[in-house]
Amino acid sequence: MTLPIRSATCDDVPTILRFVRELAAFEREPDAVHATEEMLGRALFEEGAAEAVIAERDGVAVGFALFFHNFSTWTGRKGLYLEDLYVTPEARGSGVGRALLRHLAALAVARDCARFEWAVLDWNQPAIDFYTAHGATMQADWRIERVTGKALARLAEGA
Repeated sequence: MTLPIRSATCDDVPTILRFVRELAAFEREPDAVHATEEMLGRALFEEGAAEAVIAERDGVAVGFALFFHNFSTWTGRKGLYLEDLYVTPEARGSGVGRALLRHLAALAVARDCARFEWAVLDWNQPAIDFYTAHGATMQADWRIERVTGKALARLAEGA
């Protein structure tokens, strides 16, 4: 039986936000989500800042992936960056995550992307093992840098 994976629609925004909150709780940051339905709807369906796909089983959403394009100056081609992949607890271990990952990999190939990449928390060994089993390699020499909030404002002001 194949697992239906479809592009998200505006009607999916409440489900996507619920999944984002559940993912944040799993990642030990339950209070970190500031996104609203309006913000996600605008980003996904008005601004085109990102895309999302929904995995369904028996007509019920059991997982999602949210992604966007980045660009590599070294390859001269765009890449596909996976921001979030989430599978509901009751659907884990049933192939939903693999189906979502394969769907995005196929999309990356169809869109002539040079890379398909994402970040994973260093303590999330089940996710690391899952990704490694599907051919991913950890980029040990790279670290993610981030500037937010007041530090971002100071940097923008030239401080």
